Amino acid sequence: MSENSATGERDVTVTEQTEQTEQTERTETAETAGRTDTAGKKDITVVHLVRHGEVHNPQGVLYGRRPGYHLSDLGRKMADRVAEHLEKRDITHVVASPLERAQETAAPVATSHGLDVAVDERLIEAANVFEGKTFGVGDGALRKPDNWKHLTNPFKPSWGEPYIEQVVRMMGALDAARDAARGHEAVCVSHQLPIWIVRSFVERRRLWHDPRRRQCTLASLTSFTYQGDKIVSVGYTEPAVDLVPPHLRAGAKPVKGKSKAFGA
Repeated sequence: MSENSATGERDVTVTEQTEQTEQTERTETAETAGRTDTAGKKDITVVHLVRHGEVHNPQGVLYGRRPGYHLSDLGRKMADRVAEHLEKRDITHVVASPLERAQETAAPVATSHGLDVAVDERLIEAANVFEGKTFGVGDGALRKPDNWKHLTNPFKPSWGEPYIEQVVRMMGALDAARDAARGHEAVCVSHQLPIWIVRSFVERRRLWHDPRRRQCTLASLTSFTYQGDKIVSVGYTEPAVDLVPPHLRAGAKPVKGKSKAFGA
């Protein structure tokens, strides 16, 4: 499902627990990759995929690609925290999804490095047929017959942009950012689902997944280190995790009456 939707709870299987352990081990091993110092290493380039900060969305709408959804006051603090985290990094290129929440998250990073924010349409949120509706815990969406036809294939998925199409456009955006910042570092601000899908592809995991288990918290960095044109490692950091409400953190369960646990 798209990022700010929610699914019903189910038991976590032994397989899922094993996968989560392996994922955590990969992340812990790779975290230093996200901190790679590119100074003096012309063949090393780091591209940071940043998820935007919290959005003002009191109605809990699955806003998707709809315009007009801006960062909340807390979301702006998250964006500032990301900028502080990257202040001493060798950032030479900042690019973002065309949606307001991504542009607003990118702005403090660009300002701190004296750069403009470029736009790449390929970084946009995944398309979703439930856009503009509420779709979460306790709202009865799964009991509505009109919705059933969109829930027939979780492997594609049937309710939105195919995962493989997200991989293609996101890999294109990553490679373009790499070329723009060759030998330095780039920041690309995007959205949870596309970030998680491209990371899953690079780390050779299946693309279909339980949305609750995405490791892509608000204002987090998923960092791809290139040696030449090849990705050699992936790192993950959460510089603003103390600002993220517990029910919105990676792995949190949906909470009735709260913002959706994987808000786009």
